[in-house]
Amino acid sequence: MRIAAAALISACIAGSASAAEKWGIDHERKARFEAEVVDILCELTGDCPPDCGAGRRHLGLLTAEGRLIPAVKNFDPFAGTQADLAPFCGRRVVVDGLMIDNPKVPMFVVQFKRAAGPQGEWTRGNWFTEAWSKSHPGKDASRWFRHDGRIADEIARTGKLGIPGLKLGE
Repeated sequence: MRIAAAALISACIAGSASAAEKWGIDHERKARFEAEVVDILCELTGDCPPDCGAGRRHLGLLTAEGRLIPAVKNFDPFAGTQADLAPFCGRRVVVDGLMIDNPKVPMFVVQFKRAAGPQGEWTRGNWFTEAWSKSHPGKDASRWFRHDGRIADEIARTGKLGIPGLKLGE
């Protein structure tokens, strides 16, 4: 069954049809397009550190028409797109996923990506967990946010839900 599913995904990606999975989100539509991977803060303010902020900045997709679209994560809860898109910083990619055309906050859910051009090979948008596992050996990556010291530090600093002093049940 797994081999058949993998073959189906490969066939969809290789052709012109999107391989994206719909989630039932308001304003969603399957989409595939080419864009440049950019540091959103750089594009908006001109503050442009090398390497798209070295993993500390939110990444986006800049289309040939000049539309700046925030990229959001697909498979890992609360994870960003840096592991998947940072290797393409300043380069053109083809992305396949879900365009969320919400009038207030449009965004793109990266499900698959590849370098633009004929040599680009499709990969899933799931590199975050692998990268996290390598930097946190022996910890459970499936619920990484429960085992990441940065998360615990941030909760201690700002409180649960980002509200200082809030205790659940209040």
